[in-house]
Amino acid sequence: PDNYCPHSTHDGRPVVRHEAPYFSSLALRLGRLTQRRPMLSARVAAKAAIRVASRGRSSSRLAALRCAPAAVASESSTRLISNATGKNLSSINEPNPSLFKFPSAGLGNDEQTNTEAQSVIDSQLRADVRAMGSLLGKIIREHEGQEIFDKVEKMRSLAKEWREAGAGRNLSRAPEADSTFSSMSEFASSLSSSELFLISRAFTHFLALSNAAESHHRGRKLRQAVTTDPTGGIGAFSTKHDSCGGVVPKLVSESGVEAKDVWEALSTQTVELVLTAHPTEVNRRTLLAKKKRIQELLTEADFDRAAGSVTPYKQKDIDDCLEMIISGIWQSDEVARQKPTPITEADRGVLVIESILWETLPTFLRKLDATMRSSLGDEYDLPLTATPIKISSWMGGDRDGNPNVTPNVTREVCLSNRAKAASIIGADLATIYSKLSITNCSDELREIVGDTREPYREFLEPMMDKLKRTADWAREELDAVHNGRPRNEPDGDIYLNKADLIDELMLMHQSLYETGNEIIADKMLTDIIRNVSTFGLTLVQLDIRQESDRHAEALDCITRYLGLGSYSQWDEPTRLSWLQKELSSHRPFLRPGEWNNDSDIFSATAVDTLETFRMIAEQHDDSLGAYVISQATSASDVLAVLLLQRDAGVKKPLRVVPLFETLDDLHGAADTMDTLFSLPAYKGSIGGKQEVMIGYSDSAKDAGRLAASWAQYETQEKLAGVAAKYDVDLSFFHGKGGTVGRGGNPATFNAILAHAPDTVNGYFRVTEQGEMINQNFGHHDRAERTLDIYTAAVLAEKLTERPRPTEEWRNVMKRLSDVSCEAYRGIVRGDERFVPYFRSATPELELSSLNIGSRPAKRNATGGVESLRAIPWNFSWTQTRLNLPTWLGVGEAINEVLNSDDADTLRTMYAEWGSFQTTVDLVEMVLAKSEPGIAAHYDKILVKDEMAKELGQHVRKIHAETENNVLDLTGHTTLSEDNVTLRQLMQVRNRYVDCLNILQVETLSRLRSSEDEVEQKKLNDALLTTITGIANGMGNTG
Repeated sequence: PDNYCPHSTHDGRPVVRHEAPYFSSLALRLGRLTQRRPMLSARVAAKAAIRVASRGRSSSRLAALRCAPAAVASESSTRLISNATGKNLSSINEPNPSLFKFPSAGLGNDEQTNTEAQSVIDSQLRADVRAMGSLLGKIIREHEGQEIFDKVEKMRSLAKEWREAGAGRNLSRAPEADSTFSSMSEFASSLSSSELFLISRAFTHFLALSNAAESHHRGRKLRQAVTTDPTGGIGAFSTKHDSCGGVVPKLVSESGVEAKDVWEALSTQTVELVLTAHPTEVNRRTLLAKKKRIQELLTEADFDRAAGSVTPYKQKDIDDCLEMIISGIWQSDEVARQKPTPITEADRGVLVIESILWETLPTFLRKLDATMRSSLGDEYDLPLTATPIKISSWMGGDRDGNPNVTPNVTREVCLSNRAKAASIIGADLATIYSKLSITNCSDELREIVGDTREPYREFLEPMMDKLKRTADWAREELDAVHNGRPRNEPDGDIYLNKADLIDELMLMHQSLYETGNEIIADKMLTDIIRNVSTFGLTLVQLDIRQESDRHAEALDCITRYLGLGSYSQWDEPTRLSWLQKELSSHRPFLRPGEWNNDSDIFSATAVDTLETFRMIAEQHDDSLGAYVISQATSASDVLAVLLLQRDAGVKKPLRVVPLFETLDDLHGAADTMDTLFSLPAYKGSIGGKQEVMIGYSDSAKDAGRLAASWAQYETQEKLAGVAAKYDVDLSFFHGKGGTVGRGGNPATFNAILAHAPDTVNGYFRVTEQGEMINQNFGHHDRAERTLDIYTAAVLAEKLTERPRPTEEWRNVMKRLSDVSCEAYRGIVRGDERFVPYFRSATPELELSSLNIGSRPAKRNATGGVESLRAIPWNFSWTQTRLNLPTWLGVGEAINEVLNSDDADTLRTMYAEWGSFQTTVDLVEMVLAKSEPGIAAHYDKILVKDEMAKELGQHVRKIHAETENNVLDLTGHTTLSEDNVTLRQLMQVRNRYVDCLNILQVETLSRLRSSEDEVEQKKLNDALLTTITGIANGMGNTG
């Protein structure tokens, strides 16, 4: 249904679409029908239009849709929409829901204060949520019946009563709260499995619609901040502290940084975002597309309200479109019926470039250029080929623990990306060709094209042909890989290196400048030059990732095959000696494919590893980026990959990036890199540059969030010192998840400034994982804001002085780290009740059976919690609202220090040291979003072992003590009291997430005891629905 709605650009302006004559005449006929029958309702007319239009060509359905509102325009004109009056209604049961019920004419009033305007804008968010929630309720009644809707409302009302009674936290109303909670649980147990599914869907979709409204609202507030900027900025960005519009002028005017230094920093810095396919994006792609359309409609409504003259016809048109999209969402199957393959995950990853970033990135760079000129001077513009932003990917290249990522999978992804890039660039050049009819050009260009009337078109034609041949070649090669046919070297003139294409584009740009056509050059060519500079001919560069044991296994097979002994049995000095000698010899071990001749020596996994290096040797420029070694613990792990690349004949070896993940790995990282840099064979191979990856997720799972944070901070400091000692340019790759438990921080600007000084230095490479890709880049406004925050933060980090930890602070951090790690591991590793408790109290076991990722949940299928990946580990605790990995151990550490002679030092650290304050505030935020009463319900219903139940009670007691200790340190009276937005959002969301938790517990209880396959299928659908809903409701915790 959303295909019938008006299409809008990302800034809200409708896109004019041409409608075929057949459907135009159809619209007229339907219009005449409604004129002959004036009592025909708008709903009947609209449905008739949709039924007929759905049989025709999709490009012309809009005409049939628009006929119905037009036919009843006279009826609509007598019904001006006004404020809802009367009693406080449910957010899913408001009568006559509309995006235009809120009186927002004041938004355009120049005399309105910023505070008043902000209040109006915030009220609009609530109005949007009510309108969409009530449309959802209306659709549920129509499609599922009043009885199901009443049950949804009954459960919501009970959850609201529980919250109003204090949700178990108000002792004076505890009996009332307990009684209400019991009623909720009993109500859920009375539902059939089909009703569990339907009611879970209702709450899940409401939260998803709320997310769409909130995401749009962030863009709305940003536009308001830009248009009402009291500083008189140019209006490219807002002047907020975490925006380029605020940071750039502030550095010059307040911090005294020279304009040239700011320009040089911005022109050379790079933020590289690495897209990864982790199984935390539980929303289906088809539903994400529909929600994107919702945000476009919300934007269109904003522009119409701001204009102050929206007609009843237009109001109804937008409202009807919104209803149809929500109806389409409700009638779609949101449950993924099969696991995604690595190739489909990779396709999803580059989709964000094709549909969002290809347009958003050059727009952002134009605004950055304008901000630089305005704040620094006209001579300080952004160089055309500067790349402040780069995009890479692990999708299709990350084979760590994922046997589904084979060498052929990586080949297919690389070729598919080349075909897509060539097609997109070719389409852009065709657009330029259609407009660039200028007859004069530079002498250099004239010499190439000859005496032709339209030199630019003459120059563009062979470029477009070459891009078409490039796309055709990539598709032919892709087909050969699919069908197992031999592949050939490129035959003919195609683009394989982006520098060739950029040179040609720059030649045209320079020609236009030389002939006085600067505006044409900037408007027509600047964007494509910047896109090709950023995305190249591959859209993304793929990293290859594999665990260190796989490389050791491959080398062990080689040494045994060659009669040299067993590499796996050699000690570290022996390995290093042999690896250095072989790197110096340039003698290949094996002929390509020779490993297939002896299956007794070469295991299947070793063959896969060697074939991977063979695949790397085949790739053309820019297809691949780094080779990341997970579970790296020694210098030989790095040399092994260097040697395997050389032996495979890789002409331009990928940079080798060790990933230090566990607490022990982090503590040993500096010694490992010191050993490497001291080896001439290695030092001479890296060209003075080294990248090291820091694993935030696994180190936090290993030692707890507080101990891991300090280890990450210290490790980066020490590694920077080692690199300086050997005159190596060191850069860090930050392996962070989107959630707090995996190293994420929703306050990106503060998070980057919290890094140790002299470790970022204008280059910030970080993973964008799972659900965060859609949250940060799912819509143009949000994507631009994300790029703005990252760019502003890296600039501010480089040019802003920040306090370094004193020796006294370091000693206190060491103590905090030790105490928190011991307390964390004492529960997670040392208590024999923990594994049974974790397995029964959370949906961890069920998560692995759901179709939300191509990679297995464990590295070792038979292992315990220690082998579980950090993602399902955190995700499971998020579902129960306990969020244990983020806070466990923190309270004990704070309490011990506050009750010692170091108490004042600790309070000073929180007040004056931004890095420490950021860590504590994150923990406080997660505690604020946790709900131990809900977690207790999981224990009561799902945990059968009495000893495990006792552990659950103990853990919740620790949670309460941690809340008190954090409040003591921060001086707050309530958790996150300074974060007004968070508290407001959770106040609205909690009751809906509460319902989903109760429904999930009931679903899990039945699922674990059911032996009926039909029933299990219904329950699995209900479970995934609750998982999706809770994930949408909880956002960035876990």
